[in-house]
Amino acid sequence: MASLLRWTLTDPDIPESAKDPAGWPELMQREWGGDKGVTAAAAHRQALVDNLARCRRALDEFRPDVVVVWGDDQYENFREEIIPPFCVLAYDDLEVEPFELMNERGSPNAWGLPDHTAITIRGAADYARRLTSELIERGFDMAYSYQKRKDSPFPHAIANTQLFLDYPDAGAKFPYPLLPITVNCYGPHVIARRGGLVTFAQARGERLDPVGPTPARCFALGRAVAQAFTGTDLRVALVASSSWSHAFLVDKTWHLAPDTESDLRLYQLLTAGDYESWQATTSAQILDSGQQEILNWFCMTGAAAELGLDLTWSDLVLTDVFNSNKCFAIFEEGGQQ
Repeated sequence: MASLLRWTLTDPDIPESAKDPAGWPELMQREWGGDKGVTAAAAHRQALVDNLARCRRALDEFRPDVVVVWGDDQYENFREEIIPPFCVLAYDDLEVEPFELMNERGSPNAWGLPDHTAITIRGAADYARRLTSELIERGFDMAYSYQKRKDSPFPHAIANTQLFLDYPDAGAKFPYPLLPITVNCYGPHVIARRGGLVTFAQARGERLDPVGPTPARCFALGRAVAQAFTGTDLRVALVASSSWSHAFLVDKTWHLAPDTESDLRLYQLLTAGDYESWQATTSAQILDSGQQEILNWFCMTGAAAELGLDLTWSDLVLTDVFNSNKCFAIFEEGGQQ
C-alpha cells in the first residue's frame, strides 16, 4: 500500500512542505525509510497476517453455520441507478475473481497468483431472504439483491473476508457460507469519487451525493440483525470487513496519512465497551477523519451489544505509510466465540 502514498505524492496541489519526509511524524519517517516503504511493508503485512490467523482460529473454534459480513460497496453494486443505505446480498454460490479491483488499479496481489484467479464464495440465499423479511418487519426498509452487477467487480469488502480469513490458500478453501450486508459507507462520495482515489484538482467543485447511514443507524441495524437470529438454532458469526481511517480520504492530512488520532479515540471507546459514546459519533466526524468504512464496525458492534458479547481480544495496527489503520477483534459470549 506504500504505492498509494507514492501516487499521492505526485499530486501537484499538495504543498511541497507536506511532501517533504523531513517534516513527517516519526512513525511515517521510519516506515518510509530509505526505500520508500519497501522494507517496512513486510513487517506490516506480517502483523496483519498474524492477526488474521488469530481471528480465523476463533472462527474455526466456533464452527459457524453462516457468517454475516458487513462490508462497504465502493461503486460495485451501488451505482447511479440505485444507492441504498444497506443491501442484503441473497446470493447462491458464486465464482468471483478476488483480484479484479486490484487488477483495474494496476496493483499486484500479495500471493503472486494469476490476475484472473477465481474462488467460489458459498452463499446463504435462503437465510438471507428470511433475514431481509425479519429486518423489514423490524422497521428497516432493506434493499436486497439476488445477483451481482454483470459490469462491475464483486464487492471487494465481501470477497476480502474470504480471501484474508483463508490467507494461506487465498480464499480457495474457506468452508463457511457468507451472508453479506453491504453498506453505503462512502455517502457523499459514493458516486462523486466512485469510492476511490482522486487528486485535489479532481475533487474541486465536485457534486456531492446524499449522506450515507449514520453511525447510530448502523448500530441499530446490527441490533436488529442479532434479534432476527435470536431463537434460531443457527450458529452465526458476525464480521465487520473494513479498515478504519484511510489516508486517501483524509483531506486535512493532504491524503498522505490516516487520521490516527480519531482512530485511537474510537478504539478506546470500543475497548472500554462505551457504546453510548461510540454510537454518538456523527457522520461529519466520520467523513472528516476518513473513517467511512468504520460504519461496518458500528453494525457489528450493534449486534455484539444486543447479544451481550464481551470483547476478549483486540489489536489496532497503526501505520502512516500503508494507507489505513486496521482493527482486529474477537467478541465472545460466556467464554465461547
